[in-house]
Amino acid sequence: MRKHIFQGMIHAPLTEAAPAPDDAALAELAQAVERTARRRLGRSLAIREVDAGSCNGCELEIHALNNAFYDLERFGLRFVASPRHADVLLVTGPLTQNMCEALERTYRATPDPKWVVAAGDCAIDGGLFAGSPACVPGSIGAAVPVDLYIRGCPPRPIDLLKGLLALLEAQA
Repeated sequence: MRKHIFQGMIHAPLTEAAPAPDDAALAELAQAVERTARRRLGRSLAIREVDAGSCNGCELEIHALNNAFYDLERFGLRFVASPRHADVLLVTGPLTQNMCEALERTYRATPDPKWVVAAGDCAIDGGLFAGSPACVPGSIGAAVPVDLYIRGCPPRPIDLLKGLLALLEAQA
């Protein structure tokens, strides 16, 4: 135990560098998403995030969209607690057998027009969990129609924003 304490005092913790301060590009991207959502829907975009059985890596990146750096609320984009108020279902993780019915019910509860975004490699093809007996083969697309796939393990917040913008522009 002593050895680990001394090593912790000598070596700095391994951390990832902060994102480059590119506030102008981020602000421009988020404003483009808001403008497109208002043109397409007449209001801002409401997102319901659904974890279909993930390791929570994607959720950390999705929740980063609400932190002080990205702060999506300032652009009118928001996460909602109920699928009845959502425009987009942002689904993460491989679809587990236990979450299949819940995802289908959530999809049915979401009013039209609605879009489904499969975020992360696990949501697309099972990722690390592919072939597991606990997962539905084909992942998210096996239960609900998917409009957009965002690759990454996990996808970066900026990739999520770009994906939302591409989805809205494709539907306009």
